[in-house]
Amino acid sequence: MVNQMVLRFAPSPTGFLHIGGARTALFNWLLARHKGGKFILRIEDTDQVRSTRESIDAILDGMTWLGLDWDEGPIYQTDRMTLYREHAERLIREGKAYYCYCTPEELEEKRQKALQEKRKPKYDGRCRNLEGPIPGRNPAIRFKAPQEGKTILPDLIKGTVEFDNAEMDDLVILRSDGWPTYNFSVVVDDATMGITHVIRGDDHVNNTPRQILLYQAFGYPLPEFAHVPMILGADKARLSKRHGATSVMAYKDMGYLPQALVNYLVRLGWSHGDQEVFTQEELIRNFSLENVGKSAAVFNQEKLNWLNGLYIRRENPETLAQLLLPFLEGKGLKPRNRSWLVEVVKTLQERSKTLVEMADMAEFYFRDDFQTDEKAEKKHLTPIIKEPLEILISRLGSTLEVDEKGLEEIFQEIVARKNIKLGAIAQAVRVALTGKSVSPGIYEVMRILGKDEVLKRLSRANKKL
Repeated sequence: MVNQMVLRFAPSPTGFLHIGGARTALFNWLLARHKGGKFILRIEDTDQVRSTRESIDAILDGMTWLGLDWDEGPIYQTDRMTLYREHAERLIREGKAYYCYCTPEELEEKRQKALQEKRKPKYDGRCRNLEGPIPGRNPAIRFKAPQEGKTILPDLIKGTVEFDNAEMDDLVILRSDGWPTYNFSVVVDDATMGITHVIRGDDHVNNTPRQILLYQAFGYPLPEFAHVPMILGADKARLSKRHGATSVMAYKDMGYLPQALVNYLVRLGWSHGDQEVFTQEELIRNFSLENVGKSAAVFNQEKLNWLNGLYIRRENPETLAQLLLPFLEGKGLKPRNRSWLVEVVKTLQERSKTLVEMADMAEFYFRDDFQTDEKAEKKHLTPIIKEPLEILISRLGSTLEVDEKGLEEIFQEIVARKNIKLGAIAQAVRVALTGKSVSPGIYEVMRILGKDEVLKRLSRANKKL
């Protein structure tokens, strides 16, 4: 019987869940779901200075918003300190690690000397064969790394990568304060949790030989490693804050839909033929590491906007109305009722790339104190339109209900009677009602605004004429 595939996402809570981390989580989650395996969320919170509860919450919120559910966790490294100490002491007993009494000042002095002599700064092994303890000092524990030969990393994406052991020094695995270092805790965790596949960014490649040596020292089976190329900005530099938002929840705040961001992220480095748009079921069915590219992916905001617009157009209007509410509230806009808001959304779905954009475009439905586009007003609200506008106001005033078919008939009647083009009266009304020369269909707009609001705005425009 084949063992179950077990994958994990193990962020450090020293900031928000960023785009690169979210893609790593997504790749692990998809492979676990594709193979019917297990997906574990582990929080690597042993950095006492930089780890915060706020960051933990932001990571959990980001994962939840993207729909990346986990089967176990969140598991916190700070709850596993006894396990790390036991593993470090085991290596001491087996002669595979040793106590190091060097002070930070001594280590820094050696590092500076190596740099001055143009040597690679690495620990010189001073405490490797120490006879006994140095009184008055709390020792760290160092792993006794092999000093000859090579460590081989068989990578599922990069292929085989070789490292000279002579280039690696004796890694601190437990600091003098008793806290584990990253490379040590990650091996203990992955091994004891039965992680079978480690998918992570290729900025971890240089950590991997140290981790392989630790696996071998403990006699634990190696997981399969897959290092995913980084995400770059448009300038081909590593994606960072200067390229814009890198936090997942910032994209929520900018009005992106989670399924659009998931679709976009998975295509940053993975492909399935020429297909661009995927349902979650299609992603789970088709995802594999074989189709992850070897070169870095470039983040393209335009493409994300296109994809998000596509998902907005496909979304149920009732769902969109609910999602739009926080963006409207942020602008101080309150819908008349839910069904009215759904009608507003229907008129804007085809035009919006984000929910922020939709809320901006919806503003004229909610308030009449909008800023009118002066060029549009000058072009379309001209004296020649005054009489047709007055006829429209009169006809609407005597109409019981405003529906689109009836409105079209009134407009056609005015066009025939005054011998003007439909566009002339339609654009004048559009500017009067929305303040812009571009909007959803004018009959739709009039129906949703309602008779009283339409008459109020048309009369105001007519007075200006």
